[in-house]
Amino acid sequence: MSTQHIEFIQDVLISIHANIRELTERKNFADPEELNHIEAKLLAYTEVLAILRFSAEDFGIDRKSIGL
Repeated sequence: MSTQHIEFIQDVLISIHANIRELTERKNFADPEELNHIEAKLLAYTEVLAILRFSAEDFGIDRKSIGL
């Protein structure tokens, strides 16, 4: 895998983790309507990370090498 591809994947992962942190913090101050939306987004981000982990394994990519 080229350095450019690794950097791209790591940038995406950094964004996903930042969004998870932000939503987790917002969850503490959210009203009930917003809370459902936040929890749904957190679930979606978690699923995306799981998909990336499984795909990395399927393709024989060392998860640690790309930040998973």
